Amino acid sequence: MECSSCCVFFFYPIKAFKSDRNAESLLLEPEILHVLAPPFLSRTAENEALKSRGKRHRSFLRKKKEHLSSGEKPPKNLFTIEACLRVSVEEKTEQFHFLVFTDVFGNKTHGVVMQYYRQILVCIFYKECSNITSLYSPFGVCIISKYPYFTALKDCLSCLLFQLRSCRLPDLEERLKEFAIKLSLLPIPPPGHLHLMFQFNPLTIVLPSREDKNFPAIDLELHLPFLCFRPQQLLLVLSCLLQEQRVVLFSADWARLTLMAECLFIFLQPLTWQHPYVPVLARGMLDFLMAPTAFLMGCHLSHLTEVATETDDLILVNIDQGNVSTSLSDAIDLPEIPLAAADCFIQRSQSLQIHFDLDQYHSASCMDINDQRAQRRAWQQKLNNEIQRIALELLVNVFRDVSSHLNYEHRVFHSEEFLKSRDPDEQLFYRTVLDTHIFHSFLRDRLNKKMDMFAQMELSTQILTKRKGSVLGLNLILLFLYNYDLSLFAFPSVLFPALKSPPNPITVFKLPDFPVSLSFISVHAYYSELIQLLGKAIFSVQNENSALLARFYYLRGFINTLCSRRLDALSDFQNLNKTDTTIFPTHLVSWLVDSLQQDEVQQAHRRPELKRLIFKVLDNEKPVVQAENHIKKFELPQNPLDRDEFVRYIQECGIVKDAATIHRLFDALTNGQHNQVDPEVFRVFYTFWKETEAEAQDVNLPSEVISELDDSECVYKLSSCVKTSHGVGKIALTQKRLFLLTEGRPGFLDITKFRDIQEVKIATAPFLLVRIPSLRIRTSSRPELFEANLKMETELWYLIITEMWAGRKMADQDKDPHYMTQALTNVLLMDAVVGCLHPHKSISAASKLVYFNKIIHEVHMMVPKSTSETLKHKINPSLDLAEPQTVSVLLYTPGQLRGKNSQRVMNPKLWVALSGGRVVVFDAASWSMQQDCLQIGEAQVTCMMGLIQDQVWMGSLDSVIYIIDTNSMSCNKQLTEHRHEVTGLSVDTKDQLAYSCSCDGTILQWDSTSLKVKRQFYLSCDRLCSIRFYDGILWCCCGDSIVELKKSVLVAAEKSYLPSGLRVDLTKKICLLQHGQVWTGCSDSVELCLWQTNNLKHPHKRISLPGTSGVTCMIRVKSQVRWSRVGGFCDGQLRSLVLVVDLDSFTVTKELLAHSDSIQTLCSAEDRYVLSGSARRDGKIAIWQVE
Repeated sequence: MECSSCCVFFFYPIKAFKSDRNAESLLLEPEILHVLAPPFLSRTAENEALKSRGKRHRSFLRKKKEHLSSGEKPPKNLFTIEACLRVSVEEKTEQFHFLVFTDVFGNKTHGVVMQYYRQILVCIFYKECSNITSLYSPFGVCIISKYPYFTALKDCLSCLLFQLRSCRLPDLEERLKEFAIKLSLLPIPPPGHLHLMFQFNPLTIVLPSREDKNFPAIDLELHLPFLCFRPQQLLLVLSCLLQEQRVVLFSADWARLTLMAECLFIFLQPLTWQHPYVPVLARGMLDFLMAPTAFLMGCHLSHLTEVATETDDLILVNIDQGNVSTSLSDAIDLPEIPLAAADCFIQRSQSLQIHFDLDQYHSASCMDINDQRAQRRAWQQKLNNEIQRIALELLVNVFRDVSSHLNYEHRVFHSEEFLKSRDPDEQLFYRTVLDTHIFHSFLRDRLNKKMDMFAQMELSTQILTKRKGSVLGLNLILLFLYNYDLSLFAFPSVLFPALKSPPNPITVFKLPDFPVSLSFISVHAYYSELIQLLGKAIFSVQNENSALLARFYYLRGFINTLCSRRLDALSDFQNLNKTDTTIFPTHLVSWLVDSLQQDEVQQAHRRPELKRLIFKVLDNEKPVVQAENHIKKFELPQNPLDRDEFVRYIQECGIVKDAATIHRLFDALTNGQHNQVDPEVFRVFYTFWKETEAEAQDVNLPSEVISELDDSECVYKLSSCVKTSHGVGKIALTQKRLFLLTEGRPGFLDITKFRDIQEVKIATAPFLLVRIPSLRIRTSSRPELFEANLKMETELWYLIITEMWAGRKMADQDKDPHYMTQALTNVLLMDAVVGCLHPHKSISAASKLVYFNKIIHEVHMMVPKSTSETLKHKINPSLDLAEPQTVSVLLYTPGQLRGKNSQRVMNPKLWVALSGGRVVVFDAASWSMQQDCLQIGEAQVTCMMGLIQDQVWMGSLDSVIYIIDTNSMSCNKQLTEHRHEVTGLSVDTKDQLAYSCSCDGTILQWDSTSLKVKRQFYLSCDRLCSIRFYDGILWCCCGDSIVELKKSVLVAAEKSYLPSGLRVDLTKKICLLQHGQVWTGCSDSVELCLWQTNNLKHPHKRISLPGTSGVTCMIRVKSQVRWSRVGGFCDGQLRSLVLVVDLDSFTVTKELLAHSDSIQTLCSAEDRYVLSGSARRDGKIAIWQVE
């Protein structure tokens, strides 16, 4: 954030040239009379600078004029707008122009120019002009600023004009200097929804804030393009910009050029223009239009014919007439934006109400100009929001599927695969756009997983559609939908949010009135008053709106910095760090820390919160790791590949991500004979894979056949035409069944679903005088055998069908639909291996890819009946990762019909913490992955807690508590008061108090609204493992004891030491019940201990757990059932159990076989389901139904 520093230029005509014998045609030579920029110079120094500047300017023009003959007209200045500086016999209406200057680094500077007329002394040149009594000369004032406040600066200049009209010429300098100083006092609002308002008599002016810190503020009327163009023409202009054409805007009104260009760039956000941008070209700069690169420039309409004649391949946009043409013809021979996206844009554009008067006829007339302006401003803000949503929706519809063709780990964009997924009529447009700089910049943001407005809208408008493409891209939910009944999950079915959602409310903060005197004392008093007003604003919103509170802290911190109140500024920025880290001014805070005086450093170290902030700043003084910008295009290998290189290439090309599957593929392609894969073998395999994938997409099934299949079914393999026991035809394989596509008149004959298969074997069938290989399938759905004479394909189809059958059996048994996805992947890899290797060894190689069939026959255990009945589903949070990850923490947050600050429906969510700060979010209404990855710091998330409706708190190994906004799915708040690993979180819902603990024994009580520490307590123990708030008491699990803390005083009321041999380790958990009982357990004991809360001296009861090695986590569900996790070994394999303990009889009522690795966490979903997450060997989440 900065003050609105600006330069003010004042232009003054100093001499007239004789151009003809008409006084109004006198051309004026302009001079820059005043340049006012902070820090302001003394008058003497400034005059000297202007004097020397003016001399150089006049001598330059004089040299030019010396070469002119008496009959020639003077040259027009290259840096002024032609035909503007002429004297007039009458006072003309003032005019405003808008400018944008771009330096070589792409930094933009914005200008607003006001031209008005003043009466000047008359000097009679000609007798014909002797009747002229007065002349008016143009004067100009230009404000140059880093910020695009076109409307606000125009309003400021309008107020200045009101003062200049009554000002004498000798007083102009002082008046302009006073104007410039006032502008420099204004702070710029931080990104967000806080606007600043100030009084510049007679108008009230508003400085809007940026919605996104990466993009400038919007201070113009975005409906201007809709007033000038029909939606179809506007789409054509946007298409030209997306394809990086050479575009020139034309208008007879200079002001329209810049405003129109800025609107177009806003419509393209978050895509950013990467090429030259000159919205206003003077006559002397028209040669710029000959540049060979892409550009966007603007010219006066009078140059349209000349430009069209003299140049080639330009897109000419006539703003005044609303048409688009080229310099070669009136027709535009460029690919258009895809039809579906364009139609949606046109439909929504036609619904816009872009006329203020039509929208306000029902309202009363305003009696005050500022009231009328406020009314117009509110209308314009609403309209701008609607237009931005429509433009953003257009881009989302155009580029929605880009993310599905990205390999984030290896930063590869599969452009050819993306193009193949487009309709033929759209491919030329996409092929052009994909090669542009604007798209590559957009692609870098996608690969960096930037959560900008595009990503947020893409996420919020996702729909369940059947994708065209590889089976490896199949959404897990598609397999789940037809395998399991969603009615089992009694969560409300919620529609996806509509595009129209109300914008976040805008808050306007009024700045103090400008001081009468602009002395140092007056300016200091102005800022002191501003600090007081911000303090009142902070007090008024600290318990209501954390986002607004953060903006007020930001403003006050910056003003304190201006006033050299460094400690107060650091205190404000420390509070800002708690409420919104996205706008934390890291560089400014570092500068403040470095500039502290010795006494200030000592004072800061006596204030714990400032000491922590300074420690953090000093600790982070290391080179910032820049986001990766490279984008790779996949290329086939040229050299032999060892195992590790082969894994990388397969993952890069997007065939499969799972490392274990790739290792089996490596063994298949080398067939156990070599340690490297030949590049030619890789090329043949890759080509065969892509061809098979394309063939699967191009399978044209008759409508009669399609009607027999489920909506999500795709045909992934077809056999050759063979004779079967049910006639001649092709055997087709989907992810669900086998069916026969009969020859002659194509028809559908269902062979079997994979779950109905009873036996598959290879046999022989008579054919003339010989017997040929055939495949026989016995099913439970029909009594007779199905036999197919597959000849040379028999062995391959045997491997395929048995693998799919085994995958189906394991998916049904373990309630894990991912098994079918993996089995289908194995099948397609087998097919590709057989297709690329020599026939005599291809089947042997393909058999190395068999996975599920081996498990079924070698190590797979039958799932007990109680487990099968209770287990409802399994999900894999590591689905998009190369290897499974440990599920460290689970958190379920309920849904709601409306968000707190939004009209959107909020589905229930399941938050899953994996390793390295990675958090995956599932939609708990369908168990589909909603957010593939949130990066929460770099360290392991150790605990999570849902707080109110729109916050999730996450404690981490790095001692920070991260706060996630569930609406934006972003982490913008951090609590840094802990100094060691955060091990526990709990909440007192009655008083809206939160509790956190760290391993060193520190317990903090938080005000959940203001995020301030209300109390702090230190518990002396070896390690504080967890805390739980229940019925006014905070229960703490220490290394060897249970401690009871009274909420009212937050002191230890009673401490109970665990019995000898029952020590609590790092995974210690407790569970509290409403009957005054405390249950404890630990991972190195086979006992559960029951304690009475009124007597913690000795355990009330001990429960022995059968066949276990200890307890890692427990959870209470309803009032009758307790779920406990116990781990152990079964048949030599590591297995984990979920034990259900009855509270009345204190006996184990169920033993559920859960995972193939230890369970790390349990959580409850509204007491209807319990979810268990396991360590990395299994890495999955099981969903259990509560009876």
